[in-house]
Amino acid sequence: MKTIILTPGAAKDLDALPRDAREQVEGGLHRYAMTGQGDVKALQGRQGYRLRIGSYRVIFDEDAMTILAIYIGRRATTTYRRS
Repeated sequence: MKTIILTPGAAKDLDALPRDAREQVEGGLHRYAMTGQGDVKALQGRQGYRLRIGSYRVIFDEDAMTILAIYIGRRATTTYRRS
């Protein structure tokens, strides 16, 4: 299992989500960290990946031991522009 680390911005994004959405995103992140399963694609034009969990996206980087969540939010035109 990989360790999940949230940047301060991602932690704030997660706290701002409604309770049911927050539980859904947390569950999706834990599932990916434990099994590697999830709707993950490499980002184009920059480093990193996105994990799709329903209508929410988690933008993250990873290595062999950790997942660093950078942004968590709804899919919108600004989702992929945040760094």
